[in-house]
Amino acid sequence: MSHCYRDDFPIFSEDQNKDVIYFDNAATAQRPFSVIEAVSRFYRENNANPLRGLYDLSSRATEAYEDARHTVAEFIHAKDCEIVFTRNATESLNLVAYSWGRAFLHAGDKVAVSIMEHHSNILPWQMACRETGAELVYLECDKATGEFPAAELDKIAPGVKAVAIAQVSNVLGVTNPVKEIVRRAHAVGAVAVVDGAQSVPHIPVDVKALDADFFAFSGHKLCGPMGIGVLYGKKALLDAMPPFLRGGEMIEYVTRDGATWTEVPYKFEAGTVNAAGAVGLAAAVRYVQDVGLDEIAAHDNRLAALLMDEMRRIPFVSIIGSPDSSKHCGIVTFTIADVHPHDIAAVLDSERIAIRAGHHCAQPLGDYLGVPATARASVYFYNTEAEVRIFAEKLAHVREWMGYGN
Repeated sequence: MSHCYRDDFPIFSEDQNKDVIYFDNAATAQRPFSVIEAVSRFYRENNANPLRGLYDLSSRATEAYEDARHTVAEFIHAKDCEIVFTRNATESLNLVAYSWGRAFLHAGDKVAVSIMEHHSNILPWQMACRETGAELVYLECDKATGEFPAAELDKIAPGVKAVAIAQVSNVLGVTNPVKEIVRRAHAVGAVAVVDGAQSVPHIPVDVKALDADFFAFSGHKLCGPMGIGVLYGKKALLDAMPPFLRGGEMIEYVTRDGATWTEVPYKFEAGTVNAAGAVGLAAAVRYVQDVGLDEIAAHDNRLAALLMDEMRRIPFVSIIGSPDSSKHCGIVTFTIADVHPHDIAAVLDSERIAIRAGHHCAQPLGDYLGVPATARASVYFYNTEAEVRIFAEKLAHVREWMGYGN
């Protein structure tokens, strides 16, 4: 990429951050000026409670909020009424498991989830299965490549009522064959719930082409604000589901003994909404579109390839996941012999390099692979080849600095 996108991000111009190499983008991305300004402008110019007031200021807040919904809907090729704003992907997935799961799962049904799921796409289904008597079934990937053998996908069989799958793994970086998994789910009458938290910031997403029934993602991984997330759901399914939360603005009429609900998506947006967050998310969508998702994907793959090439030259470093760098979506997870991942992260932090260490909210995957903790470097379009080379240079000394020699 010829443009220095790092200059668009004020955090990197702060004195305490100028020399930081930020390789924790799978956890959260940074925010460009345009997003920060969009949030600030909303509070300066349009701050009122959307959807409620009849006065001009509230009308402008409502218009800004609904414009943001439209921008997000177009971004993933959905209809406005199919976009529910939440706090994050975790809340979106909980909404589906709680509302759809409680209403439509029964004893004897099965829910299929992949072994590589983030806890946010496992724990809600554990809850739903416990409360309804359904059974949780795991699809297990190949330990060397992260891909699913055909025999595992054959577990999506009659009796399965929901399939929950990440489009991109936050540990392995592998892009799963979501379209084929959705096809298999529909063939047995199951709904397909896709966690897009790691995919939406890095690759083009078309929920209609995927035919996903539900699709969740967070704003903060997409250069948007924290505290705003999205749930896409097919309207017929959203219409059939009971509310997730109850309170202000999601009702049609309330009596002493009960209530009726307003239409979707508002039925699932109880209380005062995060209008500024939605506006900031829309600004992030526009910014990422200007950069170009195809360009972002190509850049991520180039940096992942360089990362993996450099890491393979370092003794005692083991890369987790596919040997094919193009299947990592900018995520490279690794271990160093004898050095705990937390120590790897601490040593690199002393060298002004930010990475993630631990189980990455994917403990079942770690147990399955036999690596309960790993270190993870994850890149984005504002990272550079120079940063990768500095990272590799420092990484080569970690074991020595920990007293093990080389």
